[in-house]
Amino acid sequence: MKIPLAWLQLSREKMRLLVALAGIGFADLLMFMQLGFRDALFDSSIRLHKQIDGDVFLISPQSTALIAMKSFPERRLFQALSFPQVQSISPLYLDLTLWKNPTNRATRSILVIGFDPLAPIFDLPGVTQNIDKIKLADVVLFDEASRKEFGPVPEMFKAGQNIQTEVGSRRITVKGLFNLGASFGADGNLVTSELNFLRIFTRRKKGLIDVGVVKLKPGYNEEQVKEIVQEMRAKLPQDIKVFSKEEFINFEKSYWQNSTAIGFVFTLGTAMGFIVGIVIVYQVLYTDVADHLAEYATLKAMGYRDIYFFGVVLQEAIILAILGYMPGVVLSMGLYNLTRNATSLPMVMTFARATTVMTLSIIMCVISGAIALRKLSAADPADIF
Repeated sequence: MKIPLAWLQLSREKMRLLVALAGIGFADLLMFMQLGFRDALFDSSIRLHKQIDGDVFLISPQSTALIAMKSFPERRLFQALSFPQVQSISPLYLDLTLWKNPTNRATRSILVIGFDPLAPIFDLPGVTQNIDKIKLADVVLFDEASRKEFGPVPEMFKAGQNIQTEVGSRRITVKGLFNLGASFGADGNLVTSELNFLRIFTRRKKGLIDVGVVKLKPGYNEEQVKEIVQEMRAKLPQDIKVFSKEEFINFEKSYWQNSTAIGFVFTLGTAMGFIVGIVIVYQVLYTDVADHLAEYATLKAMGYRDIYFFGVVLQEAIILAILGYMPGVVLSMGLYNLTRNATSLPMVMTFARATTVMTLSIIMCVISGAIALRKLSAADPADIF
């Protein structure tokens, strides 16, 4: 059996090994958190999109994201109804206003979602079960996954209390709960009818909508839906944009990734974690090579080539990557759970992210090993002795 030279060298200095693993674990933790926040940003921003039961979506060309929609005439939605492939249409209203905490009267911005309850478009259990309630004047449904700053509304409702407060200077009553979740754009959500929406936002006029939801007749596959979207783009006026559901989701993602600094910041944070890991591992491997330079020189004088030493250092790098990854992923899962409970953001460990960070960890350790090996590659045994 071959002597496990790489492991023996690493384990000889146990304190150095523990410090190295702590450094690698910290670098992995940093990458996990940055990637987790970035993915939570994208996932939370499109949760509402995924819950809308529609195939084609109409928006204003001036709209940039769900929290920055511009209204357009509802007649464009009725024009879409003229296409033979269309089964139904539904207007959707979206806007931010101030919610008054029913316990301490503090105010906080909340997203209000309005639609026609006679043409329900949400695949959310809490909404479908309470659809008749929002037909009543000044009645809303509250998102129980909203941030805690909005008040203990879910607890009060489940306790049977009558919840009345103000939304945008309008007195409303909470008659039901649903579960959607906060996002980077909105800390909480309300669902109500379009008439109640217009009562809350008095400056808004009926007939001006934010999103037009088009439901196609059953039987169309993805490619056929794309063809219908192209046909609508060609025939409908150019003062609206027409998207398939996938394009509508990608439109939202593109805004957060390219039009805000948030996506760039999290990507940069991941890169910084990668660089920090390279520096830490390089210091460990460089010190290890320097401490055993005489032994390496002896092997080199005996005829061992540089490829052999690279293999030893490469093994050390992979061992460090794997052992340092373990505490990093465990701590990350704990911090994900803590962040999810504190912010209501969808911070969950996924197999793809775990694999990505594992790959990055191995790459950064291999790069560090290759850099640390340059000292030995340039050394002559005669000079060392």
